[in-house]
Amino acid sequence: MAGTMRTIKMEIEYDGTGFFGWQRQSGALTTVQGAIEAALGRITQEKIGIIGAGRTDKGVHARGQVASFTTGSPMPLGRLIHSCNSLLPDTIRITAMRQAPESFHARFSATSREYRYFLLERPSAIDSRFAGCSYGKPDVAAMNWLAAMLPGTRDFAAFSKEDSDQQSTICTITEARWYRSGRYHVFRIEANRFLRSMVRFLVAGMIEAGMGRLEEEEFVGMLESCRRLPNLKPADAAGLFLWKVGYD
Repeated sequence: MAGTMRTIKMEIEYDGTGFFGWQRQSGALTTVQGAIEAALGRITQEKIGIIGAGRTDKGVHARGQVASFTTGSPMPLGRLIHSCNSLLPDTIRITAMRQAPESFHARFSATSREYRYFLLERPSAIDSRFAGCSYGKPDVAAMNWLAAMLPGTRDFAAFSKEDSDQQSTICTITEARWYRSGRYHVFRIEANRFLRSMVRFLVAGMIEAGMGRLEEEEFVGMLESCRRLPNLKPADAAGLFLWKVGYD
């Protein structure tokens, strides 16, 4: 018999390659949220709905996704996490579970989100599953010059896909920079919130500028006018990771 309801906070990592994004969808599309809800439902014998801190697009990965759900199951969390991982595909792992205050909400309680984008200069048979490619050597100084303009509060409508859930296109970015890590160029960005495909559009614009195909003024123009250049496509989802979610 179910006991009193508990709010559970869990941390999740996943390889998003084979999933149609995080968010549950109608029909037979495989999503990360759907897979975890099905596993938890089987174990607890309840209808479980989980809330994610960020809704990653199709093909995007996560190192530190956070989700919350409520359950009446008295099962110890150590056993629940073990049982859930045994039912999930190898490409999804729940790395932590803990009881949270009743008011905790994975999405609305979050104060910051950090994404990282991994970029290779040449395609790789092995690493391309987790990296985008510039197909040449980009001018990283030019990319960082543009990245340095991003922190602050502004309208990022030019760098997002339209989303019916989106009330506002204003975001506050606290950090944005490119750095080198082994064979990768890595872009780290942290903000209070992100719009749909926002990081991938920003990365695409900076790569185009770094490869000399986009004038720096054109990138700045998009930021100021809130209008996207029609030929700018989002960067390959394979390179993007939801890295960390911050809470007070």
